This record gives sequence, C-alpha cells and structure tokens, in this order.
Amino acid sequence: MSKPDELLVAIAATVESEQSNQMSLTVVADGTVITGRLAPEAVWRQRVAEVLSDSERLGAFSSIFTSTPAERRPAEDALPTHLHFHVARILQGTTGIPETGGMYRVSIARVSAWTVGDFSYSEH
Repeated sequence: MSKPDELLVAIAATVESEQSNQMSLTVVADGTVITGRLAPEAVWRQRVAEVLSDSERLGAFSSIFTSTPAERRPAEDALPTHLHFHVARILQGTTGIPETGGMYRVSIARVSAWTVGDFSYSEH
C-alpha cells in the first residue's frame, strides 16, 4: 500500500495508548498471512529482549531492544508505523508457524489486507 490504512493506524495507535495486548488481528503483508495479538511496542521490545538475553549466542543483541536512542524515539503524537505481534503465527496452508507463536514486527505500509480476529487452524 502506498498510504497506510487509516483504520489500521488507528488500531495500532489505540493498542499503544491503552497499553493493551488483547487485540487480535490477521494481516496480509507481501503475500504472507500473519495472525495473532497486537502488543504495545515497548512490551514487544521487552519480550524480545528477554528471549534474546536467555540465549547464550544471541544475548548481546538484547540491549538493542531495551535501549532506544533519543533520536529514534517517536514524538508523543507520532502515529505508529509498525504492528507488533506476539503469540503470532505465519499461516502456511493449515499450519501455523511457529506452533507456539512468535514475535513479529510488520510495517503498516506493507499490509495489503487485514481483518479483526485471529485465524485458528487444526492439525487434521
């Protein structure tokens, strides 16, 4: 999309302002279907940092997610540019990858379709 969908930006802004992680959303970004719950960026960053810090090989990367340089901090009234998914899956046929859910950051400008709610799938 050349211009981000205003409704999608409003959903992301509400997730940020309410600090809520209960909004389920399914999006199509560059042909990939991602389904899960949205999280505020700060919560998403913290969770990614925790996962990385628990890794012997990737622990050094955790500080990237916990410290945001002042020049990268958005203004208080800036509109969100990304969706931050947690407990999310990429849908491939009837399979969700990863099975346990993952953490995804998706550019709102790259979303070509979306719906409220998440898709369930079965292993049958």
